[in-house]
Amino acid sequence: MNVTAIIPARYASTRFPGKPLVDILGKSMIQRVYERVREAHGIDRVLVATDDQRIHDAVRAFGGEVAMTRADHPTGTDRLAEVAALLDTDLVVNVQGDEPLIDPRMIEEALEPLRTDASIPMGTLKTPIATVEEFLNPNVVKVVTDREGFALYFSRAPIPHSRDLAADLPQALAQNAPFKHVGLYVYRRDFLLRYPHLPVTPLEDLEKLEQLRALEHGFRIRVVATELNSLGVDTPEDLERVRHALARS
Repeated sequence: MNVTAIIPARYASTRFPGKPLVDILGKSMIQRVYERVREAHGIDRVLVATDDQRIHDAVRAFGGEVAMTRADHPTGTDRLAEVAALLDTDLVVNVQGDEPLIDPRMIEEALEPLRTDASIPMGTLKTPIATVEEFLNPNVVKVVTDREGFALYFSRAPIPHSRDLAADLPQALAQNAPFKHVGLYVYRRDFLLRYPHLPVTPLEDLEKLEQLRALEHGFRIRVVATELNSLGVDTPEDLERVRHALARS
């Protein structure tokens, strides 16, 4: 089974323009992500997908593979699909370009169900929520799954809600084991090519979460629980935390 990892990277981030090219202890963020992904077992090919010439040139400069895409894609998934359409591959891994601390083992964990079960079109990860602040933060996406590990729902709201323990959130967290969604995806190539053509759904539009489109159209998403975690970079403050973490390692 052939597996390709694609890292979508945009220069024009609203909150942090130029984010993929910021320096992290002598290497650009996109290079650090690329190198982490290369360490994952079972990945046959890694490439960056971008619409920006500066990112393209930076990836080529450190010896990485890069594909230029159209600039009008509404989502990262659309950008992935454009590249995947030109590839001869079975599975496509979507690793966010702002995850310079991504643990390669997380990629391996997300891949495993789709390697062993051909009926699964899409997979992702979840990790335990550690604090009340994280549980209540709308920027932290929560996920609930069924007994077989398939997603029931993703939300920015604090789910699952415990009616009886609502007044004691720390106890509720301990008893209900909520999970946050880790934005790493694995797609079967034929499903990825179909995905951008599915109509946008009401819940997707409401929550601004692309993965809800798959659920609302009846596709199952396998969600693997991991004890590993990463630290994404959404703001300059996040960048400083990543720099400190790498300096200590």
